[in-house]
Order: sequence, then structure tokens, then C-alpha cells
Amino acid sequence: MSTYSQIYIHVVFAVKGRQSLIQPDWEEQLYRYITGIIKNKGQKMIAINGMPDHIHFLIGMRPNCCLSDLVREVKKSSNSFIKENGLSNFHFNWQEGFGAFSYNHSQLGAVANYIHNQKEHHKKRTFKEEYIRFLKKFAVEYDEKYLFEWID
Repeated sequence: MSTYSQIYIHVVFAVKGRQSLIQPDWEEQLYRYITGIIKNKGQKMIAINGMPDHIHFLIGMRPNCCLSDLVREVKKSSNSFIKENGLSNFHFNWQEGFGAFSYNHSQLGAVANYIHNQKEHHKKRTFKEEYIRFLKKFAVEYDEKYLFEWID
């Protein structure tokens, strides 16, 4: 029997120390690079965008993919890409950990729209507020001391 699946995951992760290091003049280059990693790993990029201190992407996942391995590869490779191409004038690293939230097919348009409109959303809400809101919305138990390093 063949395997059929429909798995959609929204991934969120931040720059180490929540520093605003992703600059507008190279963010599209970074997003294209990350999209290439996702595609090369056999997954489907649906939407990607972010802010200077974090990114979001929505993917269609195959069931043979290990999400932790995929995100680890995205972070490791994109970190090297940023350094090798001299994109950041500062020491760049991603923070440990990530958020991953699943959606059904009928929600994809709304989630992709949310991701594409990050700049607008963050005029009203900080990343910390956004991230904790996701955790609560998806009923994810968490201990704030283990969340990202927050800049207050």
C-alpha cells in the first residue's frame, strides 16, 4: 500500500540573543537559500518571511522527514551561508530551539498570509507576545525560563 499524508508545519526560530541582525538588503537572499534547503530535503516550502530577529516558514512535510533534523540543517547551513557570504557585519548565530505548529489544509491560506505579513503584525505585537500567543493557542506546556533569550 502507498503512503498518503497531509502534514503542514509552521516553524519559528530566532537569532541568538534576539539580536536584530537580519537586514532588509539580504533577507530575501536568506529566504531563497532556506527554501533551497527545504526543497533539497524533499519538502515543500509554502511561505517564508520574518523580522530582523526571527523567521517563520510554513512547509508541507513528507512523513519520512524528521522535523528536528530538518530545522537543525536549515539553521546550520543558513548560519554558514550568512557567514561565508559576509551578509552580517556582526557575529551571527541562531538560538537553540524552535517552535513548530501544525495546521490543516483549510488553514494554509491564512497561515501563509500571516507569515507574508510579518512586518505589519509586528507593528502591534512583539516577538515574545507573538510566540507566547502561539504556545497558548496550541496548548503547548512551557516554562518561560526555557524559552528564547528575550531582550527586554
